[in-house]
Amino acid sequence: MRLRVQILETAFLPALQSGRTSECNIGQVAVVKYSLLGSILSNLLLVLGTSLFCGGIKNMNVEQKYDRRQADVNSLMLLLALLCHLLPLLFRYSGPPIALTDVSSLQLSRAAAIVMLLSYFAYLVFQLFTHRQLFETEEAEGDENDSEEEPAIGLWSGVVWLVLMTLIIALLSEFVVATIEAASDSWGLSVSFLSIILLPIVGNAAEHAGAIIFAFKNKLDISLGVALGSSTQIAMFAVPVCVIVAWIANIQMDLNFNVLETGSLAVAIITTAFTLQDGTSNYLKGLILLLCYIVIAACFFVQTSPSLNHAGVTNNTLQSATGAVLSAQ
Repeated sequence: MRLRVQILETAFLPALQSGRTSECNIGQVAVVKYSLLGSILSNLLLVLGTSLFCGGIKNMNVEQKYDRRQADVNSLMLLLALLCHLLPLLFRYSGPPIALTDVSSLQLSRAAAIVMLLSYFAYLVFQLFTHRQLFETEEAEGDENDSEEEPAIGLWSGVVWLVLMTLIIALLSEFVVATIEAASDSWGLSVSFLSIILLPIVGNAAEHAGAIIFAFKNKLDISLGVALGSSTQIAMFAVPVCVIVAWIANIQMDLNFNVLETGSLAVAIITTAFTLQDGTSNYLKGLILLLCYIVIAACFFVQTSPSLNHAGVTNNTLQSATGAVLSAQ
């Protein structure tokens, strides 16, 4: 799994350097939240759903199986992330005045962010060291039937390509910003739809293609690792790190993603967990996940909220969020 380190730089460094007002910081934080949420939804529903659907169509006469232990671990991690998002949201409806609940929500979010990071590091130790064999069983069995594939490039070549692609994505994000702004002005699209739906689709293109290719080859464990592993990394690492860095930078960012956004996240996580509970796959499961994503996308499309210009989100703000999403993939 690839680290989302550049999310922090693109999201918060401009605010620190320019000394923005609190109102501008609020708009910037909102777009960053939407972008991170969109990446999770896209991986869970769009990437995983398309992989299961295409793999089921291609291998119609073959029973597709995968090691459910990997899915169980990732589902538990995502459910923990969902709890950390739900509790700050519920503070808004707990009774005290909004000023008091905002402070409590912010403090709880920062504490939850630390817990999420500790959980993610424990997850890495579990996966890479103490219980590594649980994630290698199916791969070892598959090697008996498949010929060993040699890597196309070496380690250092891969590192060089990764750095080059990161730089290219950073440059292309400026052009993406101009396109997004034009679409927002002409079509009146909301900030939430642009950040939650459109940007993650573009940023997830590489992962999307890779997961589908492995699903076509009936290697669902790898496809699940791409989709679920990426979602877990964003939810349990990228999001809490952003909260902590914002805390250090004296920027108020909590884990309250609002009712509609948090509800969509809950539906995506619970639906995915139920879909993967029996260790088998077919095209219908993938289709259900895709339909869930389409309904959520339609919801944010028809949501009436100010456009980018009317919301007071500047070009630099959207550029920061765009770079965060594209670099996250």
